[in-house]
Amino acid sequence: MFHRIPHRPLTDRQWAALRPYVEPDAPQGRPMRDLRHRMDGIFWLLTTDAPWREVPAEYGQAATVARHFRRLTQAGAWEDLLVALHDFGPRHPLQGLRRVIFRAARRAARIRGLRIIVLARRLDFLEALPGPSWMVADPDLSKSLAAWQMQVYQNRGLHHFLRFIREWGKVIHSVLRLAGGRPNMPRSVRLAMA
Repeated sequence: MFHRIPHRPLTDRQWAALRPYVEPDAPQGRPMRDLRHRMDGIFWLLTTDAPWREVPAEYGQAATVARHFRRLTQAGAWEDLLVALHDFGPRHPLQGLRRVIFRAARRAARIRGLRIIVLARRLDFLEALPGPSWMVADPDLSKSLAAWQMQVYQNRGLHHFLRFIREWGKVIHSVLRLAGGRPNMPRSVRLAMA
């Protein structure tokens, strides 16, 4: 198994910093046996390009580990961790998990969609995007360009706005398409990101 990032089990300091973000607020159903061990399984998988079914048996059933990742994603844990990485200093224990958290955010983007992409762009964590930044949607750019067009229309009037559209229309259309990102990104491009 090829590890893109060296895998190390969570240290006590890292677990103490990570635990508040991954513990369920209101645990329902059966209690989890070992949450730390399950997180180690998730992080093991995130250091590779392997599918969930290849999680080693020592971390539990692969379906259980994958289900826990989806629950964390739907609860917004990866967004919270991105914000925490942004807010905490470079010596905070979570910074040691930075690359793995970025890889988790990339996988979570398939479930969360634009929410996590917008957050990663606003925090300037381009490594957390699910592809190269020029191929991934940038909703903030498209909104600011649309606002700029409306400002030209309101300040200068219809005649000037039509001339503006004739001169800059193709450029703005190209930039807006770029802001929308690529609808289909090749798998090889996604996998090339470390």
